Amino acid sequence: MAEPLRLYGLKSIVTGAASSIGEAIARTMVKHGAEVVAVDAPDSGIDAAFRRVRGVHPLALDPDAPTMAAKLTQTALDEMGGLDILVNNYAQLVDALPPDAGEAERSRQLEIQRRLIVETSQAVLPLLKQSPAGRIINIGCLRSAFGDNGGTEYAASRNALGDLTASQARDWGTFGITANYVQPGAIMTAASRPVFEADRAFRDQCIANSAARRLGEPIDVAKVVLFLATDDAVFVSGTGIVVDGGVVAGAGGS
Repeated sequence: MAEPLRLYGLKSIVTGAASSIGEAIARTMVKHGAEVVAVDAPDSGIDAAFRRVRGVHPLALDPDAPTMAAKLTQTALDEMGGLDILVNNYAQLVDALPPDAGEAERSRQLEIQRRLIVETSQAVLPLLKQSPAGRIINIGCLRSAFGDNGGTEYAASRNALGDLTASQARDWGTFGITANYVQPGAIMTAASRPVFEADRAFRDQCIANSAARRLGEPIDVAKVVLFLATDDAVFVSGTGIVVDGGVVAGAGGS
């Protein structure tokens, strides 16, 4: 028996969708019947990633452009006629930083991530208000779960994302809009792969600290996003779900 399409007829925007977690989210959503505007930077290969995927409208946009959020909103209207689900996956801007990036640069990119989440959410809010069950799902930085390369700072960014998401849930809940965030643990992505390959001891530590005894895959995050996007999560808002396979007792973690 075929699995029911859990997002049939719904319309979604997924940012940072050209690869890894964002791509897995977009593909999972369209697999379950959603129509998706998949967004990423002009040099990301977003067009090639989804050229042959029915139900996906690839859109190359510069995240630093002042008209980005307005263009994204207009594209949702032009291509889909509205919007039900917004996935703010801007974490890759931070996760792609080189290991030797200074504290100032990390702070700058974290602030850009927060600004983009706020601006994008505000821009599409009128469309979400028209949806019978609007969804905002914010994706956290991978490095928030890591103990090296600015771990304390990224843990603070995870907490800040939680506060921002709770504020969205509180302010827009009367319109039937839920807002939640997903915090990835040690996930194998295009950004994390070089880190794990360069430091095998760190990779092994992440595996040992996970109750699942493995690194996560982008699809592990995408499945949680799928749940939050469906009616199954209609009464879940202002909270976060950590996707790390569980933490071994005494190991610490996210």
